Amino acid sequence: MPRLPFLLAYTLFPLHLVSLELRGPWSFLALGYVFAVIPVLDGLSGRSEREADLAAPRSRLHDLVLEAWLPLQLAALAYTLRELALRPAGPLELAGLAISMGAISGAGGITIAHELVHRPGRLHRALAELLMTTVGYAHFCIEHVHGHHRRACTPEDPVSARRGESIYAFFVRAVFGGMRSAWRIEAERCRRAGVGALDPRNRRLRYPASFLALALVVLVFAGWSGLALFLGQALVAVLLLESADYIEHYGLERRLLPDGRREKMGPQHSWNSTHRLTSAFLFHLTRHSDHHLVASRPYDRLRARPEAPSLPAGYPTMMLLAYLPPLWFRVMDPRAEAALGRRGSMPTGYP
Repeated sequence: MPRLPFLLAYTLFPLHLVSLELRGPWSFLALGYVFAVIPVLDGLSGRSEREADLAAPRSRLHDLVLEAWLPLQLAALAYTLRELALRPAGPLELAGLAISMGAISGAGGITIAHELVHRPGRLHRALAELLMTTVGYAHFCIEHVHGHHRRACTPEDPVSARRGESIYAFFVRAVFGGMRSAWRIEAERCRRAGVGALDPRNRRLRYPASFLALALVVLVFAGWSGLALFLGQALVAVLLLESADYIEHYGLERRLLPDGRREKMGPQHSWNSTHRLTSAFLFHLTRHSDHHLVASRPYDRLRARPEAPSLPAGYPTMMLLAYLPPLWFRVMDPRAEAALGRRGSMPTGYP
């Protein structure tokens, strides 16, 4: 599969530099780009179900596209903090720049971390942890793999949105429920492995300590305004992540079987989007059904799964709709009901 389209996310870096240089209203350039320009271009570019040949060897360049992100993100953050120290920003400019940096660390960084956390290699998993640490959400590396992927589309999963649940109620449940879930999963792992509470291998200690250390470094070298931007970009990134989580499984639930277990996860339990531009921009995160069926499958080989329920628009457009709950419910509730009604005819096993 061509690699060039997957470089679209890298356009966030020059846009951020423009915002940092011009300031004023230009500070919000990334906000307009993500939620105005991209949705329009997404609608114009149409859909694509083009897939890679699974029998063909993968190109190393597909992984380099991911691995290059962290150093660039850290460089962008450091340069932003330096510029703020040299040219202090007003409150509105600071907010705009935090959104711009948050788009880099959220739409780009977290999406890439989500891809890498499923990889078998230690380097890739370490990169995922570092990317999530920059936004104070490293517990995602525990909960997503060992919690969400096992409990998706069940009442026990804090990041599967229920039909009729607003995105604002979901935010609270997802953030705090995800933290509790990660804490319990890691506590059980440490108990089995004999890892003590103060052992560096205990991620309940290492993850928050790493984020606090990073925040302290920012405060020492960039002052309070730098810390405000750092925390603001983390908040924006987390909001983008949980907005995506809200969309991906909204209203879809795995049936309870007579033996008390939940039915197997299938393509009917995730909302897909094959919109060409945002699918490439988000490294095929939008092919979410196939990701849940084969979590280890690299992003460039994810299948379109036309049998899965489909979103009427790409992720940025659907996020805007979700922020207006009455409109979201009007558009998505009938679709969720129809998807649940069709699932009885779906096969029970998937490759």
